[in-house]
Amino acid sequence: MNSDTLKTGKPLILVTNDDGLEAKGLKELVEVVRPLGRVIVMAPSEAQSGMSHAITVKSPLRMKKMHEEPDLLMYKCNGTPVDCVKMACNQLLKEKPSLLVSGINHGSNSSTSVFYSGTLGATMEGCINEIPSIGFSLLSLASDADFTASKAIAGKIVRKVMEKGLPLSVCLNVNIPNGSLEEIKGIKVCRQNRGFWREEFDRRTDPAGRHYFWLTGYYHNSEPEAGDTDEWALRNNYVSVVPLQTDLTAHTMMDKIRKWNL
Repeated sequence: MNSDTLKTGKPLILVTNDDGLEAKGLKELVEVVRPLGRVIVMAPSEAQSGMSHAITVKSPLRMKKMHEEPDLLMYKCNGTPVDCVKMACNQLLKEKPSLLVSGINHGSNSSTSVFYSGTLGATMEGCINEIPSIGFSLLSLASDADFTASKAIAGKIVRKVMEKGLPLSVCLNVNIPNGSLEEIKGIKVCRQNRGFWREEFDRRTDPAGRHYFWLTGYYHNSEPEAGDTDEWALRNNYVSVVPLQTDLTAHTMMDKIRKWNL
C-alpha cells in the first residue's frame, strides 16, 4: 500500500458488503468500527446481492480508491463481495486484518439465506483466511433504513469479538430486527433454522413477444415451533447470533457411511 493513511499501531479492520459502496448500511458500519482501529473498505461498485461465494474468473477485476482520510481508506471493486475480500487481502494489505465485518445488509440473512447471501459469502471468505469475521444484517430492505439500533448492537458484538476472539474456521452471522433499541428484547445465540426458499417464477412477455421469468417466492419454515433458532429469535424481536463454520462435513455420518462398505 503506497499511502501512509493506515500506518499507525491500531488494529486493522476490513469492511465490505454486498449492497455496494454507496449503501447506507456500509457507511453506518464504517462509523461503528472507526473508533476501534484503522479501517479499509473494499466494497462492490454496485449491488451484488445473492452472489453467495461467487468469484470472477471470466473478466478482469478493477479497483479504485474513492476516499482517503487518517485511518480510513475506501475502495470500490467491480467484482463480487468475495472478490472484494480477496483483492483487499492480496493487493492492498501488507498485514492480515484483525477483523472483517460485512454489512450492514439491507434485509435478513437468517436461516438458509446464508447459502445465497453475498454478505455472508464475504464473511466466510474472511473466515477461510483465518480472519475473525462477522456478517451483519438488518431486517429492512429500505435504502434509507434507520440503523440506530443496529449500530449499537453491532458495536457491542464487534468489541466483544475483538476482546474474546473467534476460533479458526468459525464466524458469526448476526441478524437484527428492524426497530428501536428499546423494542429489541435482547441478543440470543441461536442455531440456523431449518427451512428453504420455495421459488416461484413469474412468467412475463416482453414487447417482442418473447417470454422471460422474474424470480419470486417465499421462505418455508420447516420447524416453526422450535425456540432455539434464528427465525424464532427474530420473530420474537431478539437479535440472532449464529456461529457458522467453514467445515461443511457431516461428521455424524462418517462412520455410518463407512459401514456401507463402498
